[in-house]
Amino acid sequence: MRITFLGTGTSQGVPVIGCTCDTCTSEDTRDQRLRSSVIIEISNQYIVIDAGPDFRQQMLTNKIPRLDALLITHEHNDHIAGLDDIRPYNFMQGGKLPLYAPQRVIDDLKMKFAYIFAPEPYPGAPRLTCYPISENKLYPILPHVEVQTIGVMHGKLPILGYRIDRFAYITDASYLDDQALSLLHGLDVLVLNALQFHQHYSHFTFDEAVEMAQKIGAKQTYFTHLSHTLGPHEQLLAKCPKHIHPAFDKLTINI
Repeated sequence: MRITFLGTGTSQGVPVIGCTCDTCTSEDTRDQRLRSSVIIEISNQYIVIDAGPDFRQQMLTNKIPRLDALLITHEHNDHIAGLDDIRPYNFMQGGKLPLYAPQRVIDDLKMKFAYIFAPEPYPGAPRLTCYPISENKLYPILPHVEVQTIGVMHGKLPILGYRIDRFAYITDASYLDDQALSLLHGLDVLVLNALQFHQHYSHFTFDEAVEMAQKIGAKQTYFTHLSHTLGPHEQLLAKCPKHIHPAFDKLTINI
C-alpha cells in the first residue's frame, strides 16, 4: 500500500491569501499546503479520500493515472469542491466512478452539484455512482480492498474516518469515542488532524492531537489539516514527540 499526501492544509490552505507570517512567506516547499486529501494505491487501484478545491492541481502534480473510488469524509467545501474535476477520469476510464459517503453527505452533493445528478445530465458532466455508508462498518469497495468506516465528531457534526488494513485517516475531528478508538488498534500509520495550538470548537489542537495519537499508539502518526499558525514546518517538527510527524504535500508512505 502506498499513501501520498495530496494536501495537508486547513480550509484556507497555506499560504493564506494576504498573510505575511513566517509560515506563509516561507521558502520551504513543505510550508505550501493544499487542502487536505490523500490518495491510496493498493492492488493497482487508486482511492482518493476527499476532493477539495485543489483536486485538479493535486492530480496533475502527483501524476495520478486513474481513479477507482472516492471516499468522502463530510460535506464541507474544502473536502468536496473539486468534484467536477473527476471528469477526465470518467472520459479515460469510460464509466461512472463510485463515491462512498454518508447519505446526508450524498444528499448535500446532490444539492450543490445538481447538474451531475440531473435525470438527463449534460453529456460532459461528471459521472458518479453514489453508495451510502454508515459509521463503524466494514465495506468491500473494490477487489481485494475493504474499508472500515470510523465514526468521529467534527464539533457537533458526525463525520467519517477511514481505515484500510493497517492505515487510518482521520481529519477534522474534535472527539473520538471508545468505539472509534477500538477500531484504531494495531495501526502502522495513523493520519490525524492537528489544526492549531489554541482551542477550536471543531478540531483537535496540536496538543490534543498529540495526546490522541499517543493514546491510539500507531507505529507512526502524521498530522494533517495544519494551519499557518502552527509555524514553519521545521519548527513544528521540532515540537513533535517521537513517532509523530507533521505531514507535508507530496509526502509518500509505503506500508
